[in-house]
Amino acid sequence: MGNHFVYGPTFAEMRDPSLIRYEVRKQALALKHKDPLHPLNLFNITWKLDDLKIPHVVLPRELTGLDANIVVMIARHFPTGAHKVGPAYSCLIEKQLAGELQPGRDRLVFPSTGNYGIGGAWVGPRMNYESLVVLPAEMSAERFEKIESYGARVIKTPGSESNVKEIYDKVHELKRDAKNKILNQFAEFGNYRFHFDVTGHAAQEVVNGIGNGKVAAFVSAMGSAGTIAAGDFLKQQFPDCRIVGLEPVQCPTLYDAGFGAHAIEGIGDKHVTWIHNVLNMDWLICIDDQQCLKGLQLLQEGTDVLMAEGVKADVAKAFVDNFGISSVCNIIGAIKTAKVIKAGKGQNVVTIATDGFDRYPSVMQRLNKTAGKMTHEEGRRRLDIFRKADVKEWVQEGTAFHRTRWHNQKYYTWVEQQGKGINELRALADPEFWVKEQAKTPEMDKQIAKARGF
Repeated sequence: MGNHFVYGPTFAEMRDPSLIRYEVRKQALALKHKDPLHPLNLFNITWKLDDLKIPHVVLPRELTGLDANIVVMIARHFPTGAHKVGPAYSCLIEKQLAGELQPGRDRLVFPSTGNYGIGGAWVGPRMNYESLVVLPAEMSAERFEKIESYGARVIKTPGSESNVKEIYDKVHELKRDAKNKILNQFAEFGNYRFHFDVTGHAAQEVVNGIGNGKVAAFVSAMGSAGTIAAGDFLKQQFPDCRIVGLEPVQCPTLYDAGFGAHAIEGIGDKHVTWIHNVLNMDWLICIDDQQCLKGLQLLQEGTDVLMAEGVKADVAKAFVDNFGISSVCNIIGAIKTAKVIKAGKGQNVVTIATDGFDRYPSVMQRLNKTAGKMTHEEGRRRLDIFRKADVKEWVQEGTAFHRTRWHNQKYYTWVEQQGKGINELRALADPEFWVKEQAKTPEMDKQIAKARGF
């Protein structure tokens, strides 16, 4: 690790990479495959491909059974293969600009249940920081391999996806060393801003030319609750847009203050995150983790089944490698959302494929052992996971009562355990608080451009 400062793209450049200085973008694109660990790859943090198109798929009616469009944005083309590299960068760059972080002096700690830790493991060393990732021991083997391959160190904590308390306990221990600086995705508004500004704009752009060109609903499972911030942006652009949050049936924390372990890696962390604007959420839907696992196996390995059921060959083949477990959770949730809001022909329900299949082969191997291998007949049955997605239960409307309860649930993690003040919690109930956080990116961009010299 060096001790000099590295600065990457502005928020505007992450939204639109054509704004990046020509020679910098040209070098960054060349290094994407030639040298993916080169710091200039920071300029490849964007939803857009080299041709400036946003990768996405509109799910066919043969899969969804719907007249409405289910539009899925694909994130596996980001550096590290998941969009969480964006929040890792935005959280780091904001603190570096504020003078709170300095390469060579500070060691970064990224508490995570998956993709944010992988993003931090990539971003931190690229920006000359020694980096630690705190991750539950029962996450997929591929996640640990990626983190270490990027030059970061892993500290494993007991449990699985839902064991965030154990992560926090380890973080408290690490904070005793002044060298360790915590970049907590669950509380850092750099995470919120990346998704409000960058993911939100991408979702607005992707529906241009699809259906009526509007977003009827934005659907996202909550891990850090960063991604769902895109819904705040979309609701400003499309006032009728509904924001729909998803969590596991096996860990229904917002739904009924429930708890438990589950298998949808990246979401359902048994607490309501500080940066989640719950007072702007319209619906909450719970998704079964086994349906996500079995649905992923169908989309990944069941191309022949899908084609036999009427899905066009090029569409079925495009599903391969593009989805992870939480992606399928989002897809099932988007189908259920369309039914809940009675979305019709021409209306667009937008969601995110947060990562690709590359970090789940070991999970599929475990599924084969527990559920048996997927035969053609079993694959046909699994189509009902999508086609017959049920909305008779595990659906909760964001009434004034429920929104207030979701907000109040933040108290137990953030005030009792994490040292936030009660007045800070009350401030989150004011819509103006969120507007002020949203408005900070233009000034950030000026500071980034000035610091890097272009």
